[in-house]
Amino acid sequence: MSSFIPFDRSQPYLLPPDLKSWLPADDMAHFVVAAVERVPMNAFCVPVRTGGKAQYHPRLMLALLIVSYANGIFSSRRIERATYRDISIRFVAANLHPDHDTIAAFRRTNRVAIEAAFAQVLLLARETGLLRLGVVSIDGTKIDADASKYRSVRYDRIRALHEQLTVDIAKLMDQAEQRWSPFFGQGNKL
Repeated sequence: MSSFIPFDRSQPYLLPPDLKSWLPADDMAHFVVAAVERVPMNAFCVPVRTGGKAQYHPRLMLALLIVSYANGIFSSRRIERATYRDISIRFVAANLHPDHDTIAAFRRTNRVAIEAAFAQVLLLARETGLLRLGVVSIDGTKIDADASKYRSVRYDRIRALHEQLTVDIAKLMDQAEQRWSPFFGQGNKL
């Protein structure tokens, strides 16, 4: 007879869990949080409130959107749901759960600033080697070395890459703005 590891789903934690320890050290969420800390926040518009519930910090919301978009989650309702279900998104959201209206309002109000910050984070990821733009072949094709003259990036090519990133980010933002899911047709809301 085989032995099994005992488990008890009703076992409470002695101390609250540290979400950072649940993520692998090389998870993208760690990079995004560190990269968003370097983004200047002066371009973001935060409406002044005199009362009611406190607002979420723009850095938290920006990091939440970038990680969600990088994971293919564009709907504000799905992002809200992911703050409960996905460990990396829950870590980025600091175990907070902004509702879908707050996420959508932040995205609409700060679209230009989000696009610029997203481009900064992607360029930083490319500089650090975490992101490679292009096509990967896995069929035995010869691949040039990183320092070859064909893989080096000239100044004019950097400008073209930046423009392409800007276009791609604008497409992502447009996709996030869509209210209807392309998977379920026009009749069903997300």
